[in-house]
Amino acid sequence: MADQLSQLFAALADPTRRDMVARLAVADATVGQLAEPYDVSLQAVSKHLKVLESAGLVTRGRAAQTRPVHLEAKVFDLMTKWIERYQQQAEERYQRLDAVLDAMNGPADGTVQTDPQEGTAS
Repeated sequence: MADQLSQLFAALADPTRRDMVARLAVADATVGQLAEPYDVSLQAVSKHLKVLESAGLVTRGRAAQTRPVHLEAKVFDLMTKWIERYQQQAEERYQRLDAVLDAMNGPADGTVQTDPQEGTAS
């Protein structure tokens, strides 16, 4: 799992590849179509696509004379599960911190608690 995650995050570390993924999320595209907005060669775009393909983020189809590139959205599930696990742990840590701060600061409404037996503020 870590190896595939490393490949996924490494592939998405490049802004050009992230942009390609964003565009492929909307619709499949050919290498030429993907290359249009960039000031790079088709060979450079192909290299970017090979990185995305090796990570399992895209596949290339065979339709007539074109080879449309397709985004494999299911690999994002692996990334999402990994992120959600750490997000859950962070949320639990923040809740524990909130509980400690609440205990230190008293009630949030600013009232002073009194001890009913002694009638004094605590």
